[in-house]
Formats: sequence, C-alpha cells, structure tokens
Amino acid sequence: MNFYYSNNLELYAHIFHEGKNYKSYEFLGAHFVGDNLVRFIVWADSCKYVNLIGDFNNWDDYSLPLKRISNSGLWEITVEGVAEFDKYKYRIVSETGEVRYKTDPYGFYSEIRPKTASKVFELRGYEWKDKSFLKNRKKIDYQSSPINIYEMNLLSWKKKDGHEINYNEIKIELVKYLKKLNYNYVEFMPLMEYPFDGSWGYQTTGFFNPTSRFGNPKELMSLIDYLHRNGIGVILDFVFVHFVKDDHGLRSFDGKAQFESSDKNLAENYDWGTLNFDLSKKEVRNFLISSALYWLDYYHIDGLRLDAVSYSLYYDIKNLNYNEELKSNINPNAISFIKEFNTKVKEYYPDIMIIAEESSSYPNICKKVVDGGLGFDFKWNMGWMNDIIKYMNMDPLFRKDNHKALTFPIYYQYTENFILPFSHDEVVHAKGSMLNKMFGNYEDRFKQLRLLYTYFYSEPGKKLLFMGGEFAQFDEWNEFKELTFSILEYPLHKGVFNLVKDLGKLYLNSRPLYELDNDPRGFNWLDVNNALESTIAFERVDLDGNKLICIFNFTPVYRKDYKVQVDEAGNYSILINASHKKYGGNVEKNSWYKAIRQDFRYKKYYINVNLEPFGALIIEKKRDKNEK
Repeated sequence: MNFYYSNNLELYAHIFHEGKNYKSYEFLGAHFVGDNLVRFIVWADSCKYVNLIGDFNNWDDYSLPLKRISNSGLWEITVEGVAEFDKYKYRIVSETGEVRYKTDPYGFYSEIRPKTASKVFELRGYEWKDKSFLKNRKKIDYQSSPINIYEMNLLSWKKKDGHEINYNEIKIELVKYLKKLNYNYVEFMPLMEYPFDGSWGYQTTGFFNPTSRFGNPKELMSLIDYLHRNGIGVILDFVFVHFVKDDHGLRSFDGKAQFESSDKNLAENYDWGTLNFDLSKKEVRNFLISSALYWLDYYHIDGLRLDAVSYSLYYDIKNLNYNEELKSNINPNAISFIKEFNTKVKEYYPDIMIIAEESSSYPNICKKVVDGGLGFDFKWNMGWMNDIIKYMNMDPLFRKDNHKALTFPIYYQYTENFILPFSHDEVVHAKGSMLNKMFGNYEDRFKQLRLLYTYFYSEPGKKLLFMGGEFAQFDEWNEFKELTFSILEYPLHKGVFNLVKDLGKLYLNSRPLYELDNDPRGFNWLDVNNALESTIAFERVDLDGNKLICIFNFTPVYRKDYKVQVDEAGNYSILINASHKKYGGNVEKNSWYKAIRQDFRYKKYYINVNLEPFGALIIEKKRDKNEK
C-alpha cells in the first residue's frame, strides 16, 4: 500500500498549538485530498509512535506509520487506496510502550455501537436547499422574537419495530408534528456519538461525529435541511464540560492526560463517572471551539445549548455553599474559555443563539463579553422552573403561604435573558411526568397542568417543553421506550394537546407575549398580592402598547365576578380559556366581558370574569376595524 508524508504543515500545527486554529476540523481528521487518497492527521502530544490501522491495510499494526509534523504534537500520513466508509483507528504507543487503539477525535462518522471504529466520510457534496431560511436568520432579533422550543430525544421519540428510526425516516413525520403544535424550534439532545444509550448522549466520544444510530452525516444534513425548509430552527445540545472514560475515546489519549488534567482531582467528574476537559490547554479549547463551528458549518445548526455550565464555572458545584463568597470556588480557566468560545462562535456566526444551562447565581451570564459578561444569548431559568413545579405539587390549601413562587420571578426577570424550561431533567429519575407533578386527583391534575401551561406561555421568557409533556404523558420519560402517543385517543390527553397547540399559535402570533420579554415595559401586574385566594393577574404589552390580560386561579374554588382592572371602555374577549371543553374542561362557550366605568386600583375600568377552579384565561380588548 502506497503512502507518503506532506510538507509545509508546520504553520498549521503551530496555529493549532497556539489555540487559534478555530476550524481545526478542516486540518485534523481524515480528509480526501484526491481520488481514494486520504490524509490523516491526529493530535497525540506525548506518545512515542502512531500507526494507522483499518480496512484498507487489513488492520495491520505496523504498515502505516504516521510521522510527527516537525516538533509538534501532530502526526500525519496520506494513504492511497482508501474508500469512503472504510473503518479505521489509531494505534498509539505511549512513551512507556503501552499500546492503545483509539477512534479519531476528529472523526466525522463511526460504526454503530457497540463497535467503535471511525469511518472515512466525505462531508462535502450535500446540496442544501435552505438558503432562504439562512438569509432570514440573519434578520432575527432573538430577544424580541418568539422562540417556542420542542426538546426531544431522537432515540425515544418514536421507534420502528422496536428500533431507532433513521434520520430520513423521521423527518416528514417530525416536521408535520412540530408544525401542528406551532413549534418554531426543535432542540435535539446530543447527537454527537456516544457509546451508552442510558447517558442520553451527554457522555460523548465523537465531538465531530453525528451518532450513527440514525444514519450517516448527510442524512442528518437532510433532516436539518427539511426542518429549515419548513421554517423550523434547530438547536443542538453541546457537551463541553466532560467526556466519557471508554478506552477507545479521549481518556489518556497519548498515554498521558492529554484532553483531561493530570491532576486527578480536577480531571475526575465523580458525579457522572466521566473526565473533565482541561480548559487550561490551548489545544483542548481549540478542539471544543472547532467542534461548535463544525456543527454550524456543516449542519447549519441555529443554536447551541451548552450543557452543565455550572459544573464548569465552579470547581465543586455540588458542594458549593451559596452563603460563601462565590469567587472562592470559581474556575478561572472555565470563565476565560467560555468567553473565548462565545466570542469566537459569534465572530463566525453572529446570527445563531448560544444558550446556557446554568443553575447557580453566577452573574452576567447574558451580558456581552466586552461588557464584562460571559456572552450567552439566553440562560435557562432553573429557579423559575423549580419554584413553579414545587408550587404546583403543593396542596392548594397551603399555596396562600407560598404566593411568592408566583410573584418573585418577575423581580429577577430582567437580570438575564431567560428561557423557561420544562426539560427532560424534570421528568426522569423518579421525579414523575409533568402530569404527575400536579397535586390532587386524576381530573384535578389535568386541570392544573392546563393551568400551568397557560401560565408558562403567558410569563416573560422564551419557551421550552420536553417531548411527551404536550399530551400529558402518564409515565416519566424512559430513554429506552417510545412516547405513548396512543393516549391521544383519550379526551383529557387530547385536550392538553389541543391547548399546547393553541397556546403555541397564540404565542407565535401575539407580540405582547414575546416582544418585550427582557424589558419591564412588557409586563404589568393587575393583581399581585391576592395570596389568600391564590390568584394573580397581569398584562403583557408590546412596543405599540397592545396588551393581553392573563388571569390565573391556583385553587379548586370557583371565583365568580373576579375583578380585573383594565385601561379602556369596551368589550373584552377570551383568546384562551384553559377550562374550555376542547381542552378537556367543562366550559361549553367562552363569554365576553364589558368594561365597567369605575376606578379600580390604578385604572379607570374593570371587568368581572368568572374563574373556573384551577382556571386560566388570556383576554384581549375587542377592537373595531377603525380602532388602533
């Protein structure tokens, strides 16, 4: 078998080691440089030898030795007779003579688990048809736009004869489903290659490699292309904190701690049984930033949700005492990396979203890096989510003593740019499904879930709901089983589905519900202190002053003639009534309300509404054609 070594690669190697080769995937990995001619480059800093083994040399350990590029930590070889889909690995001999067989850290495709070899794959050549979508993406102001996200796990959304569905097989059905429910974004739990299904993709081996469970990389491109052509953006979970310990992966890649720290206390992630990336190393930072840009380049991803940011920010987040000065526990390498990551990604792709899953009180997550922040576009509002779920799980008798769960979130709403997340993390590990988090008997749980979802779509903040929640799945999520879509045949489940669909439609088409999410002008309390009755009312406002009135009753008590202050005379109509029959409630027909001229609180008019037990209403003023 013929092979040779390239010249003039020293500059590329130098830039990589300086941490400035932000598109290092164009250099490292396996690349076709001619017909059946592939160049392989791998980073293995401290090893003695590297050999290439694969289908093309009958997996011979010695026939294809790589050559170190000058004095760098990169090794290279160009081989004739290599075909697309050929399997390969690197045989790495450490300084002490220990032999390891590794998959390519920059591999673009791989075998299906439990097999672990990388596969040669030609990424070029897919003909995208989403030009119009990407052109429009450049015009989006995410802060003042509606963002309605369906979070999903491809492995367990639906199956075919008990097996996972191919990217191509799922795309038409998925798009139809998302459009029916009025989602304009889908967030995929990690699609990077991972060995263990039970990790949900968060224990990664292939940071440049879409999991082969569902097909090859171009089939994933086709799925994303089809989503884009139907107006649906794609957000990808991005794992940057840690990686799996499996022998074929990144652990001790060159015989030493290359991707991880040599300090075991810093390297070990004891909570997840993984290894933390050493973010002090320029090459590791380069690797992770390159991974992000790779997904944006080749797969046209519209947003990245960085997983477990708190685990990166602090050395020991699990045991952090929040009464201490937070700075004493902060990881400065992580802070500087996140700033570099967000800065560089935005330099290349200013029109995509970067989202932080961050659960601590670390400040300025969403402030620009140049202004002293971390540079994220959005942060998951974990505090809001935890508080409202705890509140809904509470006997309504005691809710009057916990009214601040409803009123407090607005006081910190404008400190960050929030997404309200009912995510996968809330419906696993015996936490129960969204339905089973509600207090009370069978019917009361459905009433309260409808109440919760209406409140969710009314509150300031972008929206995220995990799959199964849209039809009130009984069971908590099981990554090994598909969703129980069959329960949509039952009226109460179908009712929740219809409500989520209608709330999504109203949200996407109502500027007051999204335009001023991060501006205090977009929210006004109408009834804030009624703890005794556990009711609240507020109005959402857009830049032109248009308003929607949102009213909620968190008790099983019927509230007749509940007064709500309004600005103007005229008639007010119901847009959403969570107790309507089509949603599984008992209200046959929605009423309309005529404003009464009498000072009430700080407005000159009020309306009397009837609030059903666990009822929720979204109301607007009816306007004549000539009214502005």
